[in-house]
Amino acid sequence: MVKDFLERQEMGRIEKGDGRVLVRFPYNPAYIAKIKTIKGYRWHPEGKCWIFPKSCDVINGLLNIFKDKNVWIDPSLKRVVGQTFRFAKRYSFEDLRREMVSRKYSPKTIKAYIHYNDDFLKFTSKTPKNIAERDIKDYLFHLVEDKKVATSTLNSAINALKFYYGNILKEKFPYEIKRPRKDKKLPVVLSKEEVARILSNVDNIKHKAILMLVYSAGLRVSEVVKLKSKDIDSERKLVFVKGAKGRKDRYSILSNVALDTLRQYYKEYKPKKWLFEGEIKERHITIRTAQRIFENACGKANIKKEVGIHSLRHSFATHLLESGVDLRFIQELLGHKSSKTTEIYTHVSNKFLGSITSPLDNLKEDVILKDNYHP
Repeated sequence: MVKDFLERQEMGRIEKGDGRVLVRFPYNPAYIAKIKTIKGYRWHPEGKCWIFPKSCDVINGLLNIFKDKNVWIDPSLKRVVGQTFRFAKRYSFEDLRREMVSRKYSPKTIKAYIHYNDDFLKFTSKTPKNIAERDIKDYLFHLVEDKKVATSTLNSAINALKFYYGNILKEKFPYEIKRPRKDKKLPVVLSKEEVARILSNVDNIKHKAILMLVYSAGLRVSEVVKLKSKDIDSERKLVFVKGAKGRKDRYSILSNVALDTLRQYYKEYKPKKWLFEGEIKERHITIRTAQRIFENACGKANIKKEVGIHSLRHSFATHLLESGVDLRFIQELLGHKSSKTTEIYTHVSNKFLGSITSPLDNLKEDVILKDNYHP
């Protein structure tokens, strides 16, 4: 078989590796071009083969490329196409869901943990009891190398696998995974003038009230959409945020301008349970709706920065810091557990940077701006 493989140019092999798919064939530019259309490919110089993550999509793609060709295919790989989806149906992760609900994890976190564990089984085409440490490492490598996920996403996947295999199935191997360092990205902050432009380009009173509350109180978008009418304390000029991130309650400030806008909005819309009701009155507006409101306002205001509605929260914190408010108070208003999280705003504030003169400005003009100067 090996001799035939070397002698016949049309011959090839699709083999099953350790949680991966190995593809070998004599040099053929047409095949190489097709191979590169399948996500997750890697060329292995030492093994002289193409390596893919073992998944239903990959195997389907390879079978399609080499259909009707004289290529040997591992029989077990042909069965994976059907097995993968049976795994997904068989393992509903009800044990995972129930355990997380009993520990009062948020619905968003529960959904994410189930997603990553489901995606992991599809990647390996294995059952949970057959998972090995190598499978987890291969999956995490796949997320980084092939899907190019952010560090925060990778950490979420690690948490999901560690919780299920460590806490529920009592396996120890996930604990050996080294966590990546978190990307040190600075938040994008809007100037006060840009915030004013955004708010002035919102005509709908309901939409304006939403954006004003996010900026004036430094709220997360998930917090503003879930506000109830009773959470607005107009007497004390406070906004009550119940069950925020980490299941923590807190108060934040409410500006007079935002309060006046809220009163106008309340007279017009007369909300009942939820402060900002959705199309179905018994439900609040969705996070995506709030995001679209902000995006539309930015478009009208001609904002060129890459910002999202969360940038209003970043701008709230930065503008408070620049006006002299103590970092500890800002931490309380934002609901940050650690002061280190709040300290990131010192890196984007112009409170100190704005008072520093660049050395270029201290040079004499006749040194850098000479008449008749030609490079």
